[in-house]
Amino acid sequence: MARKFSPFPANFPSFSLAVSLVSLLFLALLSAAAGGGGHDYSDALRKSILFFEGQRSGKLPADQRVKWRRDSALRDGATAGVDLTGGYYDAGDNIKFGFPMAFTTTLLAWSVIDFGRNMGPELGDALKAVRWGTDYLLKATAVPDTVYVQVGDAFSDHNCWERPEDMDTLRTAYRVDKDHPGSDVAGETAAALAAASVVFRSRDPAYSRLLVDRAVRVFEFANNYRGAYSTGLRSAVCPFYCAVNGYQDELLWAAAWLHKASRRREYREYIVTNEVVLRAGDTINEFGWDNKHAGINVLISKEVLMGKADDLRSFQNNADDFICSLLPGISHPQVQYSPGGLIFKAGGSNMQHVTSLSFLLLAYSNYLSHANHAVPCGGKSASPALLKRLAQRQVDYILGDNPMRMSYMVGYGARYPQRIHHRASSLPSVGTHPARIGCKAGSRYYLSPDPNPNLLVGAVVGGPNSSDAFPDSRPFFQESEPTTYINAPLVGLLAFFSAHP
Repeated sequence: MARKFSPFPANFPSFSLAVSLVSLLFLALLSAAAGGGGHDYSDALRKSILFFEGQRSGKLPADQRVKWRRDSALRDGATAGVDLTGGYYDAGDNIKFGFPMAFTTTLLAWSVIDFGRNMGPELGDALKAVRWGTDYLLKATAVPDTVYVQVGDAFSDHNCWERPEDMDTLRTAYRVDKDHPGSDVAGETAAALAAASVVFRSRDPAYSRLLVDRAVRVFEFANNYRGAYSTGLRSAVCPFYCAVNGYQDELLWAAAWLHKASRRREYREYIVTNEVVLRAGDTINEFGWDNKHAGINVLISKEVLMGKADDLRSFQNNADDFICSLLPGISHPQVQYSPGGLIFKAGGSNMQHVTSLSFLLLAYSNYLSHANHAVPCGGKSASPALLKRLAQRQVDYILGDNPMRMSYMVGYGARYPQRIHHRASSLPSVGTHPARIGCKAGSRYYLSPDPNPNLLVGAVVGGPNSSDAFPDSRPFFQESEPTTYINAPLVGLLAFFSAHP
């Protein structure tokens, strides 16, 4: 198997929209988006949440709706003397990577916090998706000053094409501790627990208290024993989820969520004191499992825009700069647009950038609306309505308003990817093929031109290349592989647009 998430080759097409602030093309696209595009956002929302059930590891519950999946990895953690069953597989493989899983959980929680009121009948399943993540993170942090950050050997796993139910590769449990710190993954884990505690504050107060108390403990570990987790675990986590952005942003990110969850002033003071030393303004146009800078600035800006934190105005300035860097027509080296209007950032699965950045556009637009504020961009002004249209345009592109006329969400629309890079989806289910399929026996399914036999409804794949072309083929994993952290922010986007089409 090829390495996951490696950069595109040097000769991969690149381009930029070096035109006016909002080109005529984009005005036309935005007008189409403003018209709603005819999409059933409620249906897409339901499916985007259903996807997470297809990614579940461990003992499946009685109300499991993705019936072709079965129990898997029931002895995870046993070799380390701990229970690490449950959680999510990150993508189309059978590894549980703690860093992206924690980020996924944080973004699912943020989606519910900001847009849960728009989820209607899907809210219950969204809460289950959050809790499936936090139940696992509680297990991974049960030992003080220790966070279990990965289960499974990625190299042996990626050398096989087998169902999670058949797994026979190593299930080594990797951890960070005082002697081998991991402030990045521990910080993100603390953020996830804190954000989820806000979700359950009124719905399950006892569980909420458990989450925030654990978040406090994990944050203290992350802050007191500083270091990047891939320094000590390089051979296990690189090049798959190797932390290249440093751990400073995760410490601020965790503190911001802990302030929101605990309402304790010490976290506010931590943010003020450490803003410069932890480089809050760095790489402001990035947001994903390895880089929280734009998210930090947008999250903290809410309080500033509400008039509650004028001493944190620099975060709002950073957030404004981030917004300006995303506007089409602004020449920015790291944020580009495809000819069809899709946000494109070189390197790895592109749709993760599309959904995460669009989520921040929408969240910030809402904060601006409540404060009756617009973003100044080089003498021009970006209104909250414009930011909403930009976010909606990205969602509509994903759902089918694109040059390929293809929905990039499996099971949504008339045409969608049929050969996604996903082991469980591409191999016969246990129900139809009870006999074990060995490590290399699955290769013929991987190489087959046939559609996947199991529909992973709601999965959003990595998406088209910079020219809007999409090879519907399993070996093209950067384009055809779904991930949990593509879907997590999309849940919030779809919830909002289902209520405000």
